[in-house]
Amino acid sequence: MTDLPTIVHLDADAFFVSCEQARNPSLVGKRCAVGGRERGIISSASYEARACGVYTPMPSARALRVCPDLVLIPHTSGLYGEVSRRMFDLCEGLTPDVQRNSIDEGYLDLGPCRLGGLGEIEAAVRGLQRRIWEELRIPVSMGIASNKLVAQIASKLRKPEGFVVVRHGEEAAFMEPLSIGRLPGIGAKTEAALALRGIREVRDVLALSEDEMASVFGRDWRAVLARARGEDDSPVEVEREDAKSYSKQETFACDQGEFAAVEKVAKGMIDQLLPMVRADGVKVRTITVKVRYPDFSHESHGQSLEAPTDIEAPFYPLVAPLLRAAWGKRRPLRLVSVRLSGVDAGPAQLEMFAQGDEKRRKLAGVLDRLNRGGRDSVVVHGHQLGHIPGRNE
Repeated sequence: MTDLPTIVHLDADAFFVSCEQARNPSLVGKRCAVGGRERGIISSASYEARACGVYTPMPSARALRVCPDLVLIPHTSGLYGEVSRRMFDLCEGLTPDVQRNSIDEGYLDLGPCRLGGLGEIEAAVRGLQRRIWEELRIPVSMGIASNKLVAQIASKLRKPEGFVVVRHGEEAAFMEPLSIGRLPGIGAKTEAALALRGIREVRDVLALSEDEMASVFGRDWRAVLARARGEDDSPVEVEREDAKSYSKQETFACDQGEFAAVEKVAKGMIDQLLPMVRADGVKVRTITVKVRYPDFSHESHGQSLEAPTDIEAPFYPLVAPLLRAAWGKRRPLRLVSVRLSGVDAGPAQLEMFAQGDEKRRKLAGVLDRLNRGGRDSVVVHGHQLGHIPGRNE
């Protein structure tokens, strides 16, 4: 382990609300929240609204009773995923080792940056925090430490726009005065139960004997003790996509359990990806559908066409069966993504239906040019090609 704290945890502040405020600055400073008005829940609340007792995931009806002047904002489809992508793209401008843990938080490993000392590390992270605000108008909190556990806890201590640094070797001292609820895995009910035993702060855990630890925490007591000491050796995990591929993902504002809705989003991604393929003058053969659950576990399934193509129609029928195969647990999803790979830049093969495909390709090219003309001129490819893909709009 390096003697410098090179692990950063980035945690966007009230992310969905911040995205809406960046889009509509008149919302800044107001008691507002993102959520459905009828039979919905609050998925993000401004800090002004939180001060009035609005929290996630409070039912929207109750939130309006608690805060009658609450401005309730409906979810804007596609906005949060796009802002998240741009935010993490800025992170990757600082270091290639970025773990996109969720739509609004992730880890960075500054080890590859070879920064000279703690001062350079702090300056680099503050610069990133500033760039995210200046370019996206999204406030973020940063925690810097020698491992992911301590960095994550540090980033949440002084929100919003927090900046906390824990020096190497000071992890245990940093953890000791914190409330026990700051430890991962200690929920509200467990925290209340521990309080009845006189365990309210992390230092109270460190004062227990091994027998007492085993009695209180059971077989997992060693893991709890390690976390209380601020020990963690888990690496920053970077998902490196095949460079020769095209992908889109959508993180849902609320976990999504309706198959038809997820299928519609996935097919809409095909509409977004194929124009990129045509613009590059290549064809693709393979489609992969990936789903991610709220606990961040994920599954994916893919299928290849007999021949590469640059038109949408051959991929639409594959979405539903691939989604069913990937979504085996049928629990609500946090994210769905579509990736097109197997890029072929060679000459077109002779095909039995090449004439029909060429007509579709010419029509698709016209629609691509119309789509580049602006939102008002957008035409869904699939509608024109005799198939309704269900764009995510």
